[in-house]
Amino acid sequence: MESEPLKVLQISRDEAFSRSVAEVMRGLRGAVTVVNFDLAVATLKNEFFHAVLFEPSTTNAAGLFQITSLAVQVPKVPVIVIGSIENETFAVEAITAGAQDFLAKEEFSPRRLERKIRCAIERHHERVALLQEKENYYSVFDHLIEGIFRTAPDGHYLLANIALAKIYGYETPTEMMARITDIGRSLYVDSRRREEFVRLMQENDTLTGFESQIYRKDGSIIWISENCHAIRDESGKVIYYEGTVEDITHRRQMEEALKHSESLYHSLVETMPQGVFRRDLEGRFTFANQPYCKYIKHSLEELLGKTDFDLFPKEAAEKYWRDDLAIMQRGETMEITEESQPIGSSEKVYHHVIKTPLRDDSGKVIGLQGMFWDITEKIRAEEQIRRTTAELGRSREELRIKNSLMQESLHMAREIQLAMLPQTYPSFPKDVVPEQSAFQFVHRYHPAEAVSGDFFNVIALSDTEANILICDVTGHGVRAALVTAMIRALSEELKTLAHEPGMFLRKLNSDLCSILKSTGSPMLTTALHLIANAETGVVRFANAGHPKPLLVRRSENLVQPLVNASGHSQPALGLFDDPPYQATELTLTPGDLLMLFTDGLYEVQGVNEELYSQQRMVLDIKNLIQKPSTQLFDELLECIRNFSVNREFEDDVCIVGMDFAKYLKR
Repeated sequence: MESEPLKVLQISRDEAFSRSVAEVMRGLRGAVTVVNFDLAVATLKNEFFHAVLFEPSTTNAAGLFQITSLAVQVPKVPVIVIGSIENETFAVEAITAGAQDFLAKEEFSPRRLERKIRCAIERHHERVALLQEKENYYSVFDHLIEGIFRTAPDGHYLLANIALAKIYGYETPTEMMARITDIGRSLYVDSRRREEFVRLMQENDTLTGFESQIYRKDGSIIWISENCHAIRDESGKVIYYEGTVEDITHRRQMEEALKHSESLYHSLVETMPQGVFRRDLEGRFTFANQPYCKYIKHSLEELLGKTDFDLFPKEAAEKYWRDDLAIMQRGETMEITEESQPIGSSEKVYHHVIKTPLRDDSGKVIGLQGMFWDITEKIRAEEQIRRTTAELGRSREELRIKNSLMQESLHMAREIQLAMLPQTYPSFPKDVVPEQSAFQFVHRYHPAEAVSGDFFNVIALSDTEANILICDVTGHGVRAALVTAMIRALSEELKTLAHEPGMFLRKLNSDLCSILKSTGSPMLTTALHLIANAETGVVRFANAGHPKPLLVRRSENLVQPLVNASGHSQPALGLFDDPPYQATELTLTPGDLLMLFTDGLYEVQGVNEELYSQQRMVLDIKNLIQKPSTQLFDELLECIRNFSVNREFEDDVCIVGMDFAKYLKR
């Protein structure tokens, strides 16, 4: 610096003084540039100068402001103020405003000027270096992630970095220190923590890992850990405490979560019905829950450190140890069912066992964990199910065979029942073909099951008289079919009474009651017995609770039910021992159709639970009245099927029609 040529910028309006400075600088092999104040800052920013010689035009506040402006805008160039020796106050104020030195004109000399410039440059370099070091210190201080503090013994902050302010929820350290003036009451959730902090510091001078809960600016609570040491004066009195703060909220939360998880794990393990145990690489027990301890009849204290060889027979222990070694060596889970026979017991027990390798944080196998539970009842239940399934299979096969036999029997019964119905109709007179007969017959018969409870018969009592019997036994199926068979047999025996419909039904009821009472199974049967004379067209009938026959007079387009002469219904067969049955008489004319049927024909359910009534049946018959009886019956059945919600008849159906074609000549 002593031999380096000096380059100086002079700011002055005194031309004579400026020439004197220039002459001195030339003698020092230096250079000087003279400018006014307005150009000074721009010149200093564009060119390099070792120093500035500044002679303010005034010595008041305006002049001091100019000195400060130069120091702030060009901080790396020292400023030497030129003034009068008589103005000592201004000299001091100039230094305070930012000047590096002051030179009185009265003391001006080449040697003194050079010395002032070089000393100013040296001091300014030291000042800049000091400021740079301070800036570096505070840069590191404020960018640490740990909070740094200095607190007074009375509980207020002397120093804090940005990290600490952020931890506590403040924007700046200044704001934080202004708000927290009593650390014990304002910061710690438990105010006694500050007292504890001070006590420990008095005793030890250092403190590490001092964990506490504190309030942040917004009132939320976090955990912090403090490391601190005490700074004392020469007499040993504490001047202040300084240290670091770390936010450990996340760690504490994780620790609490882990503690809760471990508590939950142990609670679960101890309350679950399965036995759980752990063993190390040597096969020694390191843990067991209470169900396992109860099973082997040892407390946990007695169990820890022991092996299977201390608890089980040698053969069983050797097997367990072989399994354990394989699991730990292969690092694979094993799941098996173990069978054993407890000492003193005649029955075997079964356990389901799951063993898995235990690993440390690096994945190295350090032992195994096992879980087992008693499945004896399950095994026995499964065996019982297998036996039951086998027995059920045999029963199903037997049932299939029996069902097949029953189906064969039902098929035979159906064939027999159909054979009981008229296969051909008698002609009147008997020597004419059916198409020329005075009475012509047609029927439709549809059992709901294989066999039916409906029955009818048509026989000739003479060349001029036809007899029709129709009946309906309650229900359908085999029982009803058996009763119809009895009725057919009884009706054969009662042929002598056939000319008197009332007497016929009365005797049929008596015989039927006697038979059914002996079986203990009375069954209600409706029946209608009818005698028709082809010479006169007279029809006499008796009705035992049966649906009223319909007289279809095609000549008058009329369909009307045939009611009893008494106007009252008469009881069905099998209800009373000896009820009277009165005969009713009517006369047919050629072209009439007499239609007899069972209640399965109209007891049909349609949509919205609507029933197919007899009144509706009469209307449908009227629409078909001019068609031949065979076609009329078929289309009537189709109408009823269309009405049915499932196009099926739910009960047995039987229809018998007798057309009166002509009178026979007497």
